[in-house]
Amino acid sequence: MAELDKPRCSWCNTANPAYVAYHDREWGVPVHDDGRLFEMLLLESFQAGLSWECILNKREAFRRAFDGFDAERIAGYGEDKLQALQQDKGIVRNRLKIRAAVTNARVFNEIRREYGSFDRYIWGFTQGNILHETGQTTSTLSDAVSKDLSRRGMKFVGSTIIYSYLQAIGIINSHEAGCWRAESPSVTSSSTF
Repeated sequence: MAELDKPRCSWCNTANPAYVAYHDREWGVPVHDDGRLFEMLLLESFQAGLSWECILNKREAFRRAFDGFDAERIAGYGEDKLQALQQDKGIVRNRLKIRAAVTNARVFNEIRREYGSFDRYIWGFTQGNILHETGQTTSTLSDAVSKDLSRRGMKFVGSTIIYSYLQAIGIINSHEAGCWRAESPSVTSSSTF
């Protein structure tokens, strides 16, 4: 079967090679590296009100603009850098989202210090288990994570954004039935947190 002939989730735009690669190689794959966990959190927060495809198409510009998604560096951004980011045509130039990236980096680093890693914190919500569910945009899990991150001071981390984030980092596997990436559920969505 040719690569593009593989059955995929209905949302995957097969005319966009970057989107196909994201679907096939990243979405739903468990992530445990703190750098990647922060990258996806930053990108998901910028997605609010936009399509993921729009953000994905700007990913390399975001990487350049935000110093390789280095949470330590981003946490230290001052007004000059924030103003420069607002002028960067390669990224989403939303002032509130740019400022939230700095706030979120600071909170992310605080969580890393508290738990030893952000990985330990975020995967602790499911005790390391992967949930399999489709057709949802929020859940009791995304509600709980969103509430905790908001309590800690993060911005643009509503339950819908966090649900997308949990899908992106593989805590929730939402590949649709019939997609070549779908797997049999090992944990059901009826779990409580």
